[in-house]
Amino acid sequence: MTWSLGLQLLLLALPLCLGGYAYVGYPFVLRLLRMLRTQRAQPMFAERELPTITITLPAYNEEARLAGAIDAILASGYPSDRQHIVVISDASTDRTDDIARSYADRGVTLLRMPERLGKTAAENASRAVVQGNIVVNTDASVRIAPGALQALIAVFADPSVGVASGQDVSVGSEAAARNAGESNYVGYEMNVRSLETDIDGIVGASGCFFAIRRELHAEHLPEGLSRDFASALVAREHGFRAVSVPAAHCFVPRAGSLMAEYRRKIRTMARGLRTLWHKRALLLPWRYGFFAFALWSHKVARWLVYPAALVSLAVAAALAGSHGWARVMLLLMVLGIGAGAVAMRFAESRAAAPLVRLLGFAYAANLAGVLAWWEFLRGTSLAVWEPTRRPG
Repeated sequence: MTWSLGLQLLLLALPLCLGGYAYVGYPFVLRLLRMLRTQRAQPMFAERELPTITITLPAYNEEARLAGAIDAILASGYPSDRQHIVVISDASTDRTDDIARSYADRGVTLLRMPERLGKTAAENASRAVVQGNIVVNTDASVRIAPGALQALIAVFADPSVGVASGQDVSVGSEAAARNAGESNYVGYEMNVRSLETDIDGIVGASGCFFAIRRELHAEHLPEGLSRDFASALVAREHGFRAVSVPAAHCFVPRAGSLMAEYRRKIRTMARGLRTLWHKRALLLPWRYGFFAFALWSHKVARWLVYPAALVSLAVAAALAGSHGWARVMLLLMVLGIGAGAVAMRFAESRAAAPLVRLLGFAYAANLAGVLAWWEFLRGTSLAVWEPTRRPG
């Protein structure tokens, strides 16, 4: 075997190697490290010691869901004299502002943006009205479980914790159940974050429900970045850890359709790539140790699968002219792409078999990953978008 053929075979297998390591090998390594690490007790605030918090709730035309989100926060059980809710209306054109104002006597403040600039810009603007020592970021589309706020904030008794991330619980109606692949992925992701927390800390927080120390929240972020992902990076830059809190449940409705989830994934990953590039110094292992290793393993290895798949397809096409086995591989790849496209088209049909839904979800996820890289490389601005309207 010549060295050039060896390199081509390596490139051919690259997406499988990256995906296998990122989704199977890395969690296995985490479990080994957890076995070798002495677990320390997690300090917790007692209820009488809970600090003051400001809960920011960015919203754009959320008249159908905003009241429910505020009611869930008010019913969570956190001491009312120590919480302040700020609804940041991103220049909404419906009744969102009026609904927020109707809760003024219950500790809710409306901050209206003069023009629509996107979620990160809204969160940047909230720095001017933050009153609490801890800032909680959440979303109008989700519901915080009773006791979740206390559980999320209690871990800040540990002075090493800068960010605490809630536990996403994917829920949905019968219609959303046809997009159940999203639920399986959320459960897997929460398990990986739990392992990372046991060893040192997570590399990205849940965008639906996370808390951050006020001094870290004060850092301005460019509007095209993801604050949830960036929060863990900012915390590490300042010597803090980001942790996952399994008891801080946040119920997240699944997207009502596979196409809605597909569009959300393109946007989320493209913004994640831009955020990581902005904070790329954190990838240096000689400066950030385990955190850099986790960042490479949890984020970079997963994201590299998509361009690696295109490289693998190109190599198979190049080798097909001179190797029979390469022609077979290329044919299988093309058939797989075609089957995935068909499955994505019919995955949301009420009569679709579970295998068809799974194949459709996998194809949509991979296609979204490729397109996210394209949006990142061409510098598309994703600061403002139409929020994913999740069913109640």
